Amino acid sequence: MLADWLGTGFNTIAASWGGGSGPATVELVTLDWLRELLGMPEGTEGVMTSGGSLANLTALAAARASAGPGVCYLSDQTHSSIPRALRTLGFPPEHVRVLPSDERLRLPLDALAAAVDADAATGKRPGFVVATAGTTNSGAVDPLPEIADLCRAKGLWFHVDGAYGASAALCDAGRRLLAGIERADSLVLDPHKWLFQPYDLGCVLVSRSGALEQAFRMTPDYLADVTGAVGEVDLRDRGLELTRRARGLKLWLTFRIYGLARMRAAIEHGIAAAEYAQRLVAADERWQVVTPAQLGIVTFGLRGCDYAEHRARADALADEGFAALTSTQLHGRPVLRLCTINPRTSPEDIAATLERLGVRVSRLGEAG
Repeated sequence: MLADWLGTGFNTIAASWGGGSGPATVELVTLDWLRELLGMPEGTEGVMTSGGSLANLTALAAARASAGPGVCYLSDQTHSSIPRALRTLGFPPEHVRVLPSDERLRLPLDALAAAVDADAATGKRPGFVVATAGTTNSGAVDPLPEIADLCRAKGLWFHVDGAYGASAALCDAGRRLLAGIERADSLVLDPHKWLFQPYDLGCVLVSRSGALEQAFRMTPDYLADVTGAVGEVDLRDRGLELTRRARGLKLWLTFRIYGLARMRAAIEHGIAAAEYAQRLVAADERWQVVTPAQLGIVTFGLRGCDYAEHRARADALADEGFAALTSTQLHGRPVLRLCTINPRTSPEDIAATLERLGVRVSRLGEAG
C-alpha cells in the first residue's frame, strides 16, 4: 500500500526511459526476479499490466505478431478473457478451437494432438496452444510438460495462463504441481492474487526476445525526446498502454520488506488450508468433494441438491458477512467453490465457514 501511495502521490509513470527510468528499472528488476523464480530462461522479457485479462491479450498479440496467423487451441475451462482477447485481436471463429476438458477438468493431450493434426490435414495452420496453470473454477493444472513437448514438435506457440496459479510455483508444493511452466513461450500471472498485492497488477513474461516490441513498438515524432537508447527499455513498447502507472513499485517493495521465505510460507499456507477444508467436507457423508484441493481451491456439493440450493447457501453466507465463497458448475455438476489464498485465513475460519454452509464439522485433524 505504501508503494502504491508513493507512486500515486509523486505521479510516477513507467512509460519511457526518458520519462521515468527509475520506475522502469524497478519494474524490469522485479520482472526478472519473477522470471528467475519461475525458472524461465535468461533473456525472457516482460511487462506489467492491469491484470490477467490485459496480460493475456498482450501475450497473444505478441504471439501472433511473432508467429503469424493460425488456429488457437484451448479448453472449455480456459478463462473467459482468453476467447474475448482472441475476438478482440481479430481471430476468426474458425481459428478458435475449444476442446472439452477431461474428467480432471484439464486440456486433454490426445484430443489436442488430434485437433492439431486434423486442422493441418485440412489446410489450416495450427498456431497456438493456451494451457492453464490453475483454472478459476477448480485450480486444475493442464498437463504442461506434455503440452510443451507437443508444441515443440509441431512448432506451436505455447502460452500458459497462470493468472491464478503460476505464482504458487514459488513454493515447493506449487512447483511440483506446475512443472513445465518454465517452458512457456509466454506466461501470465497476477501478483494481486497469490503474491498478495493491491489491485491492479498482472504480469506478462515472454521467452522469445523482441516479441513484445515487435507487436507494440511505436515511434511517433512527438515521443522522440523520450525514446530510449540501446540498452534502455521503453515499456510503452511492450504493451497497449502508453500512459502507464508505476506498478512495479509495490511488488518490488513487498519482496524487499517481507522476503521470499515469508511469501513462500504464505503461499504454502493457502495450499494447506484448502487441503484442510477438503478433509472436513469429506468427513460428512452428506457432502461430496467434487474436485480435490488444488492450488488453494476445493469444490464440493451437497448430494441431491441443485444449483439454486448451492447458490442460496453461498448467498446466505455472504449476506451474513462472515465469509464469501462462490457457486459454479463443473461439467454440469453444481458445486460450491472455496478459495483459501488469503494468508490470514485460519483453520477456525474454515471450520466455521463450512459449518454455516451445513457441513458437520468434526474438527478432527489440523491444517497442514
